[in-house]
Amino acid sequence: MSYSHLLHTSFIPKAPPSLRCGSGGDANLTWTTLPIQSKIREIFMPALSSTMTEGKIVSWVKSEGDKLAKGESVVVVESDKADMDVESFYDGYLAAIIVDEGLSAAVGSTIALLAESEEEIALAQSQKSSSSAPVSAPAPAATEDPKVLDEIPSPQTTTSASVFSNAAVSSGALASAVHPASEGGKRVVASPYAKKLAKDFGVDLRGVIGSGPNGRVVAKDVEAKVAAAKVSSGGATAVPTEMAKPKGVELGSVVPFTTMQGAVSRNMVESLAVPTFRVGYTITTDALDALYKKIKSKGVTMSALLAKATALALVKHPVVNSSCRDGKSFTYNSHINIAVAVAIDGGLITPVLQDADKIDLYSLSRKWKELVDKARAKQLQPNEYSTGTFTLSNLGMFGVDRFDAILPPGTGAIMAVGASQPTLVGTKDGRIGLKNQMQVNVTADHRVIYGADLAAFLQTLAKIIEDPKDLTL
Repeated sequence: MSYSHLLHTSFIPKAPPSLRCGSGGDANLTWTTLPIQSKIREIFMPALSSTMTEGKIVSWVKSEGDKLAKGESVVVVESDKADMDVESFYDGYLAAIIVDEGLSAAVGSTIALLAESEEEIALAQSQKSSSSAPVSAPAPAATEDPKVLDEIPSPQTTTSASVFSNAAVSSGALASAVHPASEGGKRVVASPYAKKLAKDFGVDLRGVIGSGPNGRVVAKDVEAKVAAAKVSSGGATAVPTEMAKPKGVELGSVVPFTTMQGAVSRNMVESLAVPTFRVGYTITTDALDALYKKIKSKGVTMSALLAKATALALVKHPVVNSSCRDGKSFTYNSHINIAVAVAIDGGLITPVLQDADKIDLYSLSRKWKELVDKARAKQLQPNEYSTGTFTLSNLGMFGVDRFDAILPPGTGAIMAVGASQPTLVGTKDGRIGLKNQMQVNVTADHRVIYGADLAAFLQTLAKIIEDPKDLTL
């Protein structure tokens, strides 16, 4: 994604031509142009989401002195939801990096300087100290046990900071610091999850060939490197002992919120201002389980099945898909976008299956896999995690039979899905049978949605799940 507003010109423009009158009877027009001043442009910390107040530099794709072409990625920024590549909208040279990797800066503050020519790099570096942005130190690294909702392994951001010191100023210019992840001035650019895997398994990123954008190392590249090590060692002792087990949590340590955790915290506090209520329902899943077993080999996931069933039910109950943002009115959303909550180390994110009611189940499953891959690499775009109109939160894979979910701000309802379990039930003819059943519990905004609305929606959802023939149409 490109952000045209990120690079702003901060140079003195060429002065307008002056008009001179020569001597003699006739006036002679002579144009005199003042010298053009240097063009030093500032790169600002972008606002990558509506809730973002500061961003952290994950990695600089380019090093100081590197030439840039319009449209090239310059820096990877961590917002409160994902990592994003920020592109240059000018040709030039990355003259001075003001906020280094692992450090944070407020939205709108200067994080680097861009020079138009090589000759102007020294001038830009001399301006570096006066253009420095307020930065905050990175949080201490902490590794936690993975907590995952749905099929996504838990990525974790691990970064190392390298700070430019004002004491390094000499003759108006700063010497470039050598980054730990660079060799001969060339940086190794990797996704946060790839860095975590490399750290856990002792893989040197300099020896990994990246398959991501612009050669960026992603998780699957590190996993391939580890797998290759297993093959070369005969598969018995795949990697050294210290590579086989990630480090544990340091007990008693105090860990500041990550950018994503801070955003989740603000959203959860905001949710307390909404009057909510909850309605539970028991749904028999024998038919859904049979369908899933039949089409699983075609790439269909349970997430896609639940999202499709929910979307079809919402078509018949649009008020449950509505939202109230100002406390004075509500909107019947024109799209049914199913967000699926995923917990990762450092926060919570909700990849969105857009127009889930209109897309066939197989395409929906492929889209979900794509979103999973992007979420693992923290590469979701804003429209892929912030456009949900109804949210699913599934803890069934952990054996949880029921739970309550907190309503995301700006939406009307969220459904908590428990595990499907064999249950003894009584039939209408007085017999006792064994059926697979799951508990769902919907939390809704009571300003817009009422008990009868949710009850009717859940009845429709149960009919679709218990007779799922329409899900594959």
